[in-house]
Amino acid sequence: MKRYETLREQMVARLQSAGIEDQAVLQAMRKIPRHEFVARGLEDQAYDEKALPIGFGQTISHPYTVALMTQTLQVRKGQRILEIGTGSGYQAAVLCELGAQVFTVERIEALGREAEARLRRFNYHFVLRIGDGTLGWQSYAPYDAIIVTAGAPIIPENLMHQVKEDGRLLIPVGNLQEQMLTLYLKQKGKTVKMEIEKLSFVPLSGRRGW
Repeated sequence: MKRYETLREQMVARLQSAGIEDQAVLQAMRKIPRHEFVARGLEDQAYDEKALPIGFGQTISHPYTVALMTQTLQVRKGQRILEIGTGSGYQAAVLCELGAQVFTVERIEALGREAEARLRRFNYHFVLRIGDGTLGWQSYAPYDAIIVTAGAPIIPENLMHQVKEDGRLLIPVGNLQEQMLTLYLKQKGKTVKMEIEKLSFVPLSGRRGW
């Protein structure tokens, strides 16, 4: 276990060198045992700067990607955050560590149930649904923020409708090879667009995805 603590510290140091400055985000990622969120046999690679397969054609994102997205989202304690694409549950764990009320949707049931069991094992409080994340989750809307963890061809307009006034939607938009991580702010009935960085994500599947 001491070895993984050392690897986490090294990961956090790399994130700081890469420009991640939000201390709350860094502390959350310093605390969470990322090696518990990867496939068996890949634990020693969990803190490397790369995506790793988690089954069903999905991956756990690079540590930098998780840190950048979380920092960009500017999560505050008590905020209602909808995550589209639960995956391994690691991003949800980071949001929970920051004190957010986390609602997360996963399309692949087996993957979602694995993530649910993992998150419960660490005593995180969240609400998970199996379904088409491109439709959002109207039952708990509006949200302070929505974070989409897969690449979309376009912005699903219904997601913006589920964001509060002064809320935000963070989503990678582009083609199947590369997407622009983009932040949309809802201000006075209008949408303000901010391009963050080009990255590469697995495709967002669903009625309003690929």
